Amino acid sequence: MTGIGFGFLMFGAMLVLLAIRVPIGIAMLVTGVAGYVTMTGWAPLLSYLKTAAWSRFSVYDLSVIPMFLLMGQFASRGGLSRALFGAANALIGHWRGGVAMAAIGACAGFGAICGSSLATAATMGQVALPELRRLNYHPALATGALAAGGTLGILIPPSVVLVVYAILSEQNIAKLFMAAFVPGILAMIGYLIAIAIYVRIKPDAGPANVRRSIPERLRALREVWPVAVLFVVVIGGIYGGIFTPTEAAAIGTVGSLGFAMWLGRMRWRGLLDCLAGAAEATGMIFLILLGADLLNVFLALTQMPNELANWVVGLGLPPLAVLAAIIAIYVVLGCLMDSLSMILLTVPIFLPMIMGMDFFGLNPTDKAIWFGIIALMVVEIGLITPPVGMNVYIINSLARDVPMSETFRGVVPFLISDAVRIVLLVAFPILSLWLVRLLT
Repeated sequence: MTGIGFGFLMFGAMLVLLAIRVPIGIAMLVTGVAGYVTMTGWAPLLSYLKTAAWSRFSVYDLSVIPMFLLMGQFASRGGLSRALFGAANALIGHWRGGVAMAAIGACAGFGAICGSSLATAATMGQVALPELRRLNYHPALATGALAAGGTLGILIPPSVVLVVYAILSEQNIAKLFMAAFVPGILAMIGYLIAIAIYVRIKPDAGPANVRRSIPERLRALREVWPVAVLFVVVIGGIYGGIFTPTEAAAIGTVGSLGFAMWLGRMRWRGLLDCLAGAAEATGMIFLILLGADLLNVFLALTQMPNELANWVVGLGLPPLAVLAAIIAIYVVLGCLMDSLSMILLTVPIFLPMIMGMDFFGLNPTDKAIWFGIIALMVVEIGLITPPVGMNVYIINSLARDVPMSETFRGVVPFLISDAVRIVLLVAFPILSLWLVRLLT
């Protein structure tokens, strides 16, 4: 059997492991070890393993991940998510569908200090779902909006998945954060438009809340000043070149802890819970990273990624047709695995294909950044598509009386919005690259 054939065989074996619910990190480790041993024997594998973990986890840029996760934990514990929703609800809750729109806006704001879609969905679900229930929002709209809004957690920088992509593709993290900002805002606007159309078609699905007085709105806005400060310091510092992403993450973590303590919402027990939550999430991510490293080293031995890239380029297909096929594969994979796993699994295979083609005359750096944003956007769709749809599962765990099928129907308008946004990003790379070129 040829190396590329063996590579495809082991890749298929890994998908079988995933189908029987083996955790993605373990599945990649097992597949990588089995393939590596088959091709080279035990001695080379053990020689590689003695330094593999250190080589991966000692990368300076990876320190961003636990700090951004911890910043999100502190922000949630400090009640900043509740303040965000309260302010948005005070401003637009009196519109038809306005409370669902407020939840989307709060998800975007919380995503700017969290970096995790699952954490954003879980946090904002706890905050916004009771208000949506009280106003008798249709269950499909209420749960669908919260599940879709959670995806904004990694579309609006900072983003843990984007950090991982930057490391895999050897791109600058700050530039990728800049590139994600405009598409992230477009995602939020698209979701707001989807809700507006939904309630126009079904007026009873999103009743209006009472109109707040001007003093009440001002009080609600004053509650979000800690979020504004964190956003300006962290994201503004990165975009302005004042901090590296790692320095900004450290400052943001300390700042969110300080706000939580100052607001009187952080006790010793809460601090320990935040540290444990961030450590658990970091450990899971790092195990997946190690498994992906071992799998990618094995695939490199088989030459499968390079051979596949050369084969695709040799077909002479239009570059946009190849990109469309990659997007379709991402959508299918999104029904089976989480966004981080997809990025780790596919970037070493797909990125060489993209880099070997001409897209609108983009230089290699711009091409890698543009593709990274498209990949990020597409893999996030997987969080709200059946049968996995992790955000849907999280929201349904909070709304146990709502059937899963009802929530999946509720996310359909948001999936349509996602499709429109992907088309725009593919057709107009400047949407991703404008801010990068402006600030660098």
